[in-house]
Amino acid sequence: MKIKDFISLSVFGMKTILFKMRKPILGTIILTDYCNLSCKHCAVNNINKIMYPYEDIVEEMNKLYDEGIRILFFCGGETLTWKDVNKTIRDLIKEAKKIGFLIVNIVTNGTIDLDIPEADVIFLSLDGMKENHNLIRGDTFDTILSNVSKADFSNICVYMAVNNMNYKDIEALCKLVKETKNLKSISFNFHTPYEGTEHLSLTREQQIQAVDSIKSMIKGGYPVFNLYSALDYYLQNKWDRPCYQCIVSENKKRFVCGRCVEIEGLCEKCGYLFAVEFSLLCRGNVKVIFDMIKTYLKYV
Repeated sequence: MKIKDFISLSVFGMKTILFKMRKPILGTIILTDYCNLSCKHCAVNNINKIMYPYEDIVEEMNKLYDEGIRILFFCGGETLTWKDVNKTIRDLIKEAKKIGFLIVNIVTNGTIDLDIPEADVIFLSLDGMKENHNLIRGDTFDTILSNVSKADFSNICVYMAVNNMNYKDIEALCKLVKETKNLKSISFNFHTPYEGTEHLSLTREQQIQAVDSIKSMIKGGYPVFNLYSALDYYLQNKWDRPCYQCIVSENKKRFVCGRCVEIEGLCEKCGYLFAVEFSLLCRGNVKVIFDMIKTYLKYV
């Protein structure tokens, strides 16, 4: 991250804390709900199978920028399946940079070419070691690692959704990331029980074990993107939600924090650690702020 960009984001954070603003800084645009996989924990794929038009996406990018958004995510479905005539995700990232976004990230399942140096961070889904990942996402583990090996100029962060099938793989996956060429970091979320996926929820004991594993990896110097001091707040379920600094846009419809905000009762079971972290950051939690500075300067 460039120093001037970090300063710009820091100024936003200070204003948010001092004036208790609800102005968003992070925006996510859903490009399509089409996906080439059918993962056990996912409830939002292949509903309409629509690729949203390039012009509509660019129009929304400009609106988000004008409204103060400076960190942009592109998501799916499977983000890298998106195309519109001769336009691909790389064109969208370039346009986003041209508009002025300071950080542009994408989320992908990794089964498609990952050589995308234009993205600041590629969040790549690996849901455990080979056996559990393949049980959750299909036989894709080897394909993903093969794509990783070819992506020499991409900043790739493994993105693990922790559930009751894979929570024991946290430490092994951290070690794999540290030892694998082209993998720069690893980030964790916990399973949010959308309808039909409740059976994957962690018990209280499993949550504690998983958080302890992540903390142990951070203390051990493994490249974990999450903020250490926010993990206890997740366990205690003590943070303000929805997080007004984050918005999601799909087909010109806006959601504060995330799409799950409209599902009654689901916010209280949220496992999205980014939401926990941003909520604490923007309310002035000193420990989380220092953790953010150390972590973001290292991995973004």
